[in-house]
Amino acid sequence: MWGIIAVLFLAVLYVTFKTEGVDAATGKIDMSGWTENEKMNYDMHGIIPARSQGGAPSTSAGSGMVGGC
Repeated sequence: MWGIIAVLFLAVLYVTFKTEGVDAATGKIDMSGWTENEKMNYDMHGIIPARSQGGAPSTSAGSGMVGGC
């Protein structure tokens, strides 16, 4: 029982800290290589470009939304 709990805890930690494109030391997203339009969309709407998400689908149905608008 405790082994299952430990495995689940480690899995949650792994998923929590495995943030692609985010600097673990500062917590900031690496925006180098983004266009000005992509930066504006992130600042205003929380939309992360699909090419920065590691193969996420680039549909307009809410993909890349942070917090959802």
